[in-house]
Amino acid sequence: MKLLNKMMTRAGVASASLVVAFPALAGTSGSEFGGLYNLVKGWSEGFLGRTLAISAFLVGAIIGFAKSTAMPALVGIIFAVLFAIGPGIIDGIASALI
Repeated sequence: MKLLNKMMTRAGVASASLVVAFPALAGTSGSEFGGLYNLVKGWSEGFLGRTLAISAFLVGAIIGFAKSTAMPALVGIIFAVLFAIGPGIIDGIASALI
């Protein structure tokens, strides 16, 4: 009975907090984080992103050669591809209209 009472109390608090909560309007307007966004996007699409992609591939290839298996090299290739096209995909998802 105590467990049921505790669960009902928690459910009541959770539902009350959902009713009282204000709608979240994150990402719809405002320029507070515009500078930070442009800085990180420039890093990821510029020479830093390319360097991380090449480094991920090289580290995977070296580990794969040391262990005599191709799996780390494939993981390095996957990370390299994600570093290369990831920012564009995330930007497209974040700016898409539903």
